[in-house]
Amino acid sequence: MTARRPLRHLAALLLFAVATACARTPAEPPQAVDAPRAATASDAGAVASGRYPDLFAEAGYAEAEIDARVQAAFQQLFRGDPDDQAVYYEAGKNEHGPLAYVHDVNSGDVRSEGMSYGMMIAVQLDRKREFDAIWNWSMTHMYQDDPAHPAYGYFAWSMKTDGTPNDEMPAPDGEEYFITALYFAAARWGEGEGIYAYRAQADRLLATVLHRGQITGATVTSPKATATNLFDLEAKMVRFTPDLPNAAHTDASYHLPAFYEVWARVGPQADRRFWSEAAQVSRDYFAAAAHPRTALTPDYGNFDATPWAAPWRPEAVDFRYDAWRSAMNWSVDWSWWRADPRQVELSNRLQAFFQSQGMDGYASLYTLDGKPLGGGQTTGLVAMNAVASLAADDPRRLEFVRALWARPVPEGQHRYYDGMLYLMALLHCSGRFRAWLPAG
Repeated sequence: MTARRPLRHLAALLLFAVATACARTPAEPPQAVDAPRAATASDAGAVASGRYPDLFAEAGYAEAEIDARVQAAFQQLFRGDPDDQAVYYEAGKNEHGPLAYVHDVNSGDVRSEGMSYGMMIAVQLDRKREFDAIWNWSMTHMYQDDPAHPAYGYFAWSMKTDGTPNDEMPAPDGEEYFITALYFAAARWGEGEGIYAYRAQADRLLATVLHRGQITGATVTSPKATATNLFDLEAKMVRFTPDLPNAAHTDASYHLPAFYEVWARVGPQADRRFWSEAAQVSRDYFAAAAHPRTALTPDYGNFDATPWAAPWRPEAVDFRYDAWRSAMNWSVDWSWWRADPRQVELSNRLQAFFQSQGMDGYASLYTLDGKPLGGGQTTGLVAMNAVASLAADDPRRLEFVRALWARPVPEGQHRYYDGMLYLMALLHCSGRFRAWLPAG
């Protein structure tokens, strides 16, 4: 979860050497293999066709280079120097097996956001050991199994690395990625036992986030808190938080229609219609929330798609760290399902705005109408703008893909958020981020 956070902005030697050589930007950028072709609503989406777009190949990079780049990024962020490169840390074992966490180095905590991203990256790259170790840590330390607790059935959004909570309440984007990663793991690796019965765990969590009732009780941050389900049944959209005082708000970057379509196919049968409808609600939300000129979305929003100035964070009406991810969410939905042609226009509009700001110099933070608010140019936003090319059909889309390619793997103080978005963007742009579903 980025919503409540403050500002944040030994690779395997062979892989690292190969990737470093591949990463050098040539004097002239490689030419596209084929001229970019506009995707149309009549095209089958990637899930139906089985063809996930490889934007790097389209931009002229060789398959061996692309694979080396993806593998080197994983090695650095999961196996690199623990002091300056890695975000993944192993933490011993328990009765369920190895434990590991993904560390937000800048903020000094472990977040459900990063843990769920780590699991999604692991299943996409066929890294079962890392997947299981992160899931084990999440279930051991983050999951609330007390039926009297307001966060019952959810994962604490922020933890210390020793497993004690900073805040026991959830951030719904963590649950969304946990659930989808578990469904993909079941399809890719088969069902295990106990906490590794992936599909059973996903079904249980998905039923909880939709149907759990209100619970009032004490948390580490409040002597009396009341929380409800993570999706509003009437609005059919994800909440910003289940904490009752702020439950009637949302966050555009939490809207994941591509995942809801997965749930509508493999989730509990009784709820599949809801998830199909929720996917369309989220598509409508993006169209309404995005600024008509820039396509920028706010960090926090109301259910009617207007920006929400949270009392503790009034600047959430602007395009900030959470909102970077909105373009990834609508673009992946278009790539996978081809359900809403408005998403093509959204990506075109967004990329036209950032191109107008200067490809090498656009900022990270803006008002919705495009006034720069600083922040410098960050890898995380460059990565998300590249993923927007999955939906864009203007030739400029490959400029954003090449801008991502030119970026090194993040390291240093801000390597967590930048790094996780960077690696997920590499997977999306290389066609390696896929919907793993049961046969048929």
